Amino acid sequence: MNSTNSNLQAIGLGAIAGMRAMAAPALLSHFLTNDPAGALYNTRLRYLQRPMVATSLKFLAGAELIGDKLPMTGDRISVQQLIPRIISGAIVGATVAGANEKPKVNGALLGVAGAVVAAYGFFYLRKKLGQESGLPNMVLGLAEDAIMASGGIALMNKTAD
Repeated sequence: MNSTNSNLQAIGLGAIAGMRAMAAPALLSHFLTNDPAGALYNTRLRYLQRPMVATSLKFLAGAELIGDKLPMTGDRISVQQLIPRIISGAIVGATVAGANEKPKVNGALLGVAGAVVAAYGFFYLRKKLGQESGLPNMVLGLAEDAIMASGGIALMNKTAD
């Protein structure tokens, strides 16, 4: 994983985590299984490079995509929804930094910042768009999923070059 800008990748994946907590580690793990980072081999984060972990994270991310649309799902800025997003952002940020032989703490902090900003930003954006457009929450959630997935893939492909 040779990234020209690991800080941008940490923030970007953190933002993905802020939108969907499991999507960011699933996306990162998928790319790491195809392009393992030697710098992670002697760290706890090496598990994200294993195909079984990547597959498991993809299933969890898929379940989250479905769960997000359910009416009983709490707001992403509630404590019980925000904490997993923060943890996810920290993990992906630290992993990106570690893979690029940068300080993992800095990467984790950037991932957390991206997660918090995106969680709040997309929460209020989705709420405002729903009020102004009258579109159902499910439609807005699907649009957010498309932004999250395409943005995450583009980010990983761009930085993998």
